Amino acid sequence: MTQRLTLQATISALAILLAACGADETSRVEVQHADQHSQDETGDGHNRAVTEEDHADIVRLTEQAATEAGIIVEKATPGPMRQTLSLPAEIRFDGDRVARVSPKISGIITRLYANEGDTVARGDTLARITSRELASLKATWLNAETRRSLAAKALTREEQLWADKITSEADVQAARAGYEAAKAASDAAENELHAAGVSHSALAGIANADDGDNSNAYLTAPISGMVVQRAVTLGETVSAGDAGANTLFTILDDSVVWADIAVYKQDISRIRTGAPVSLKADDGQTITEAVVAFVLPVIDESSRTATARVIVDNPDGHLRAGQFITAEIGVGGQGDVLRVPQDAVQTVEEWPSVFVPVDGGFEPRPVTIGANSGGFVEIRSGLSEEEPFVSSGAFTLKAQLEKDAFGDGHAH
Repeated sequence: MTQRLTLQATISALAILLAACGADETSRVEVQHADQHSQDETGDGHNRAVTEEDHADIVRLTEQAATEAGIIVEKATPGPMRQTLSLPAEIRFDGDRVARVSPKISGIITRLYANEGDTVARGDTLARITSRELASLKATWLNAETRRSLAAKALTREEQLWADKITSEADVQAARAGYEAAKAASDAAENELHAAGVSHSALAGIANADDGDNSNAYLTAPISGMVVQRAVTLGETVSAGDAGANTLFTILDDSVVWADIAVYKQDISRIRTGAPVSLKADDGQTITEAVVAFVLPVIDESSRTATARVIVDNPDGHLRAGQFITAEIGVGGQGDVLRVPQDAVQTVEEWPSVFVPVDGGFEPRPVTIGANSGGFVEIRSGLSEEEPFVSSGAFTLKAQLEKDAFGDGHAH
């Protein structure tokens, strides 16, 4: 019994000793870790400072570099923002600036002067048609002109004889009737030539034309523009007046286009002729500013929408028929709000932001935006009145910020 008690006491003492040793070792380990952590945090103070600066979302630019990059800083000020209605729109050709050219005389295409993609001026030659029908019409007109000329001379002679009391009045009347008939035949032949595309000035050259020239008809461009379709080949036979035949050439003048806006039934009463319109691309960028030309008084049965048409100048051809865009139509006014140019707001880290000047450069500032109209965006929070911000060149700063982030291997 005494031996068992002694053994138990010994075991308990050993357990206490081992626990103490373990605690001391753990403490030493914890102290070492703490010392190492403290050393990593403090060190000489340079590593931590560099890391923070490397991750700062600041575009470092000197004042001179910012000026050279086109960066403009202004103070945020309030301004009027009109109420707008955002509706879908489609770009269409101006119906008065599309020409579909068909032959005015039947014949064979013996030469082509224009291809698809060519820019032509009004009156330029598109194709040459060799036509027996045209040669026959010119021959008929020449014969009619000859008879008219002879009838005119006969009438003059009879009138002179009547004045000299040599001929009878009946002979004069007969000569006059013959002249009128010849003139009518000549006029009819001339009109047929005009219908075949022969101009009045070209009539004088028919009698003296070289062999074969009187069978040649020339297809000309009725408007200036680009040849967007050519549906004829060399040697092809073409027919005039054939409603089922293809148009030989289609010419488009896209310097002016239509933007047809689909106006929902409940919004028709809010749209007015002359209302300002901002046409925007898919990315929200403003393409151009215009006004509503008119609202068609018809509602489409299938879509239940009316059409508000905007006539848009398109000198650079950046708007193309069939392109879908968004139209923001001004439907009223509202009080002044804090606003900035639309291009001043850039998406940084998935947040709308404006760049503000800071020491040594520019920093993106997240903002809450509101209405977007007339090239301006309402700022509801994140920027204060009279606070400086980058009004022009924000996209450049964003690009530089992303470039710097990519170069560091980080995504800001």
